[in-house]
Amino acid sequence: MTDRSLLPPKDAPISDVEHIKLRSNYLRGSLEETLQDRITGSIPEDDNRLMKHHGSYMQDDRDLRNERAKQKLEPAYQFMLRVRAAGGIVTPEQWLMMDSVSQKYANGTIRLTTRQSFQLHGVIKWNMKKTIQEVNASMLSTLAACGDVNRNVMCNPNPYESDVHGDVYEWASRVSDHLDPQTRAYHEIWLDEEKVFDSRDLTEEEIEPIYGKAYLPRKFKIGIAVPPNNDVDVFSQDLGFIAIVEEGKLKGFNVAVGGGMGMTHGDTKTYPQLGRVIGFCTPEQMIDVAEKTVMIQRDYGDRAVRKHARFKYTIDDRGLEWFVNELTERLGWQLQAARPYEFTSRGDRYGWVKGSNGKWHYTLFISNGRVKDEDGYLLMTGLREIAKVHTGDFRLTANQNLIIGNVSTQKKNIDALIKQYSLTDGKHYSALRRNSMACVALPTCGLAMAESERYLPDLLDQIDPILAQAGLSEEDIVIRMTGCPNGCARPALAELSFIGKAPGKYNMYLGGGFDGSRLNKLYKENIGEAEILEDLSVILNRYAAERQPGEHFGDFTIRAGYVQAVHDGQEFHA
Repeated sequence: MTDRSLLPPKDAPISDVEHIKLRSNYLRGSLEETLQDRITGSIPEDDNRLMKHHGSYMQDDRDLRNERAKQKLEPAYQFMLRVRAAGGIVTPEQWLMMDSVSQKYANGTIRLTTRQSFQLHGVIKWNMKKTIQEVNASMLSTLAACGDVNRNVMCNPNPYESDVHGDVYEWASRVSDHLDPQTRAYHEIWLDEEKVFDSRDLTEEEIEPIYGKAYLPRKFKIGIAVPPNNDVDVFSQDLGFIAIVEEGKLKGFNVAVGGGMGMTHGDTKTYPQLGRVIGFCTPEQMIDVAEKTVMIQRDYGDRAVRKHARFKYTIDDRGLEWFVNELTERLGWQLQAARPYEFTSRGDRYGWVKGSNGKWHYTLFISNGRVKDEDGYLLMTGLREIAKVHTGDFRLTANQNLIIGNVSTQKKNIDALIKQYSLTDGKHYSALRRNSMACVALPTCGLAMAESERYLPDLLDQIDPILAQAGLSEEDIVIRMTGCPNGCARPALAELSFIGKAPGKYNMYLGGGFDGSRLNKLYKENIGEAEILEDLSVILNRYAAERQPGEHFGDFTIRAGYVQAVHDGQEFHA
């Protein structure tokens, strides 16, 4: 097999990021020296590119930019730090650690991400090392939470199929561990591990057996769904596994490849894409499939144009048949035929649910994943007090919510704390709000073109009366908002979504599949709040009056002619 890990398609010049990785000595670069520079709170762009592989990247508070510029101060540089938890499961002790470091080193909040990870915002450069060391001491890690590697492996935290979930979670953890980068740079820079070798000695060299010297052309995402719930949006993943359960036992996984959400406004060569099911593997074959798929992307992904470097383009350029043949050759065996499955939902089950293992699980509604104390709602304090007495686990859902999991003898105590701090399961909210997600966007994300996390709740406040008047308050509709088209909240798979175009302006999309198996399509471009509400009033009232029995909102918008159905991302802009 030819190793093409350093060659872009058609031998085009590789991008500057590829040169940065190749010069980095396996992700070391000059990070160690940069972190000791007390003159500035920023780091050079080359090191920022490498920092992503260590779980962080530099941001600044955009709310303060103009004022600081007037004062002739550098921007309010800070770092986002992402903490991985395969399958989104952490212990109470790990939750308390995240609470602690958020107060000591970050902005006093925790954000639950759409990939079942934690994010801390506002960490300044001189606190990065202390923060990562405390995270590592609790047996969590920031390594590979960002960067051109496999990211956090998502897994359905389904509390009412605990036995199957336990098996799936174990496989998710094994895949995640297997695909971790092997470089010791992370341990040397952040954990003060003694250097394995002298980087100046060219007779010695580390090896990255899966990634190679240049790692992947772009990020790579894996998710595992357990039907009938597609909460991980398995078709949005570069590599998706769909658990096949027969007679209550995990038999294996259908394999889906080539999904991805990101695109660029105005560039029709970029588009979101759905993963396509190519076959079935047993649990024992899963790691082999994951490894070989990642290596194919390593060898054939576009290293010249980063906008074209995701796995979806590698497959679309060469064809699904090409990929299946390449995978079969590398595996030395063939996938079996895909097995039947059905997705009927993507949302979380709120409140108390008894699992098949006899233990209880309580799902909290966390608006856009932000855990913080506010006047009248001490969410962070309440969760801290629960973690002090909880003996089970915490599960981060793919919808940015939180499950207090595996509760047994402490159920009465935990229920009392839930009530004491007025923690909410969201059942008093509209079903639309319970099915909402937003990315962080402003003020910290440098890519954001418009508000998202801070604005979506206000927009929902104005949509809720329309729903109530139409009798749709309890109708499940999947809504998502992002501040830019990179797709962090998986907006292209929502029945209704808004993607930021400019301050206060959004592109509005309709028609995504309720089960996550169909993309949505642009309905109106660059519109503000007044037009959004005017259009939604008409569409939602028509839906209430004209829908067929059991017809979901996304399906109705297609049948009513608002948009066309999109089953292939290459038709997204057509």
